[in-house]
Amino acid sequence: MIDQLSELATELVRMNVDVIFAPSSTEVEVARLATNAIPIVFATHADPVGLGHVASLARPGGNITGLSGLGADLAIKALEILKEAVPNATRYAVFWTPSAPWYPAFLQAAKSAGEKLGIQLHTAPVQSVEDLDGAFAKAAQEYVDGIFVQPTSLSRSLRAPLAKLALTHRLPSMFVDYVDLTRRAATYIDKILKGAKPADLPVELASKYLLAINVTTAKALKLDLPWFLEQRADEVIE
Repeated sequence: MIDQLSELATELVRMNVDVIFAPSSTEVEVARLATNAIPIVFATHADPVGLGHVASLARPGGNITGLSGLGADLAIKALEILKEAVPNATRYAVFWTPSAPWYPAFLQAAKSAGEKLGIQLHTAPVQSVEDLDGAFAKAAQEYVDGIFVQPTSLSRSLRAPLAKLALTHRLPSMFVDYVDLTRRAATYIDKILKGAKPADLPVELASKYLLAINVTTAKALKLDLPWFLEQRADEVIE
């Protein structure tokens, strides 16, 4: 996967495109290695400062800017909500993406959240769709009570098989959707095409989070959701 991304980034640089859209830290790192001149815009970067892709949120510097969801903080909140959905849970499976540069921060955040919530974590790397069956099989062997998946470009592309396997194994799952941030990245691209420099465009943080609960899936899993969780949901899928 990374080799293919490197080849694509090299080709884009050879074509001398006006801007490169690199959604997450995975693609940004590859694009960064390919060029320090062509503007690079990200949409779902988990830790742009920590990974050295921008100098600071307010003043990115260089040729890279965009939007960030601050993935580690979001991971902690997501695990807290999953615990509220399954109050008696004692073990979670956490699937992480080895090719995502921020995976160490994600795993540390998940570990901290697990300790705070009194939850044991079973972690499993998932790098392709072929890894999913094995990851879920190991999770089942560990008798986990739920699944949380690191939000990355890869996991978003595997959302359908992830959801299907979670239902097959009867495991409540938590996913993060960055569609809104991706749409908003178009604003950055538009400004750059009109002459703005990435160095002068502050990184925008996600400021609003929506909670969606699939009640149909919860019923299929025979999961009795707490009433207050459904009341807090911004969207209830039935």
